[in-house]
Amino acid sequence: MQRFKILWADDEIDLLKPHILFLEQKGYEIETVNSGVDAIDSVERSNFDVIFLDEMMPGMTGLETLQQIKMLKPQIPVVMITKSEEETIMDDAIGGKIADYLIKPINPNQILLSVKKILQNKQLITEKTNLSYRQDFMNISHACDEASTFQEWTEIYKRLTYWELEIDATENKSMQDVLDAQKTEANSSFARFIKHNYLDWINNPKSDRPILSHRLLQEKVFPTIQVGKPLFFVVIDNLRLDQWESIKPLITEYFNVEEEGTYFSILPTTTAYARNALFSGLMPSDMARIHPELWEGEDTEEGKNNNEEQFLGENLHRNRLSIKYSYHKIIQSYQGKAVVDQFSQLLRNDLNVLVYNFVDMMSHARTDMKMVRELAPDESAYRSLTKSWFEHSSLYELFRKIHQAKAQVIVTTDHGTKRVNKPYKIIGDKNITTNLRYKQGKNLNFESGKVFEVSRPEDAKLPKFNVSTSYVFAVEDYFFAYPNNYNYYVNYYKDTFQHGGVSLEEMIVPIVRMSPKNI
Repeated sequence: MQRFKILWADDEIDLLKPHILFLEQKGYEIETVNSGVDAIDSVERSNFDVIFLDEMMPGMTGLETLQQIKMLKPQIPVVMITKSEEETIMDDAIGGKIADYLIKPINPNQILLSVKKILQNKQLITEKTNLSYRQDFMNISHACDEASTFQEWTEIYKRLTYWELEIDATENKSMQDVLDAQKTEANSSFARFIKHNYLDWINNPKSDRPILSHRLLQEKVFPTIQVGKPLFFVVIDNLRLDQWESIKPLITEYFNVEEEGTYFSILPTTTAYARNALFSGLMPSDMARIHPELWEGEDTEEGKNNNEEQFLGENLHRNRLSIKYSYHKIIQSYQGKAVVDQFSQLLRNDLNVLVYNFVDMMSHARTDMKMVRELAPDESAYRSLTKSWFEHSSLYELFRKIHQAKAQVIVTTDHGTKRVNKPYKIIGDKNITTNLRYKQGKNLNFESGKVFEVSRPEDAKLPKFNVSTSYVFAVEDYFFAYPNNYNYYVNYYKDTFQHGGVSLEEMIVPIVRMSPKNI
């Protein structure tokens, strides 16, 4: 066990001998002083792991000593101990960035608990987390083997995400490899589940199916709209469940979560298909048939998501919602600032739809730019980068304004993303789509097995561009690669974040409804 060194400053230190002896018996090294001035001298002379500081010492008070210590060595945690229960003293101590606050009389176990909480917190959390995950490992594996409904798969994914975040918070992440292997097995079983059920979900309204992209607005957003009360519907493109969990604490500082769930993205899990389906309320083949002037097929060079606002308007009209609404797509920072600046105007609308593209751009930048890949080398860093962006974004500022206005907000995404590592050879003609997680075209040639093939696009309500058009979706962490220049292609795209295929991360995505807290 590491031997921690503690400084204890109290003008009645002799009365604390039983406490000091108790800590020494537990393996801690204690240095004692009788005044704030002596405490500062000790801090200048030696290094300590934690400092206990009496608040009511003659001469230099505990709060004055605290201020000097923080100027000298701000990283040392300080525990304030006082006889007073005055709120102003407590506020000053907390404002001085203390690690803990204890009120006399104190007992040895209180002191020990405070020390452990400060000095051994990560170690104890790591031990408890690893033990708990090992205990739950078999339960999750069994659940994956037995899962036969979308509800069961949703719960499995939530549990895996929970453990991913818990293990990420541990000291050495020693269980990460085990969790990664379990996630791979889970995605393999999930792919089989999707192969057996997806087409039935699309074609059989009476099947036990989740909310899919094209039904999200009708089922979760439109019923929430109240004329005269602004609702903000925020779509953060490409946001996975674990990324939502990383920014959630920042949002829930201002909002109560009224409803937190998930829905399933349609295939392909890309903006062109899933997000257009979300706004239009239609499956892709229906969009192409009903609104040929808005639908951009794979064979065009136009942007595939340039007509979302028009799709949204048609959807509102089809559902007989005569409301005031706005639509904003935020790609550049100045666009986000403009939305914040015109916030008072947004409050006049019944529905405000805002699409933020940063997370999607980040995933593409990580593929194309070495610097971004260095900033986000793994899943943990990818989440951290997402949180850092959000914390300093115009979107976070917008949330604070929505809170002040006491308005309702719904947050979701169009699909998630998958970190890919295994190449899968495929051959097609020159018109084959370039996406790494799905291919659409004619005369596709590939080894069957680790893919989900839709040979009849109409079965998945996908556009059919010619007689022999088919779609094939990558599963687990595979990505499609062409035999030509194979090694270069694989090295360039391996360990990048992609979307379009079949995985828990891409298909099961968050939908959250929140109301402002009274702060």
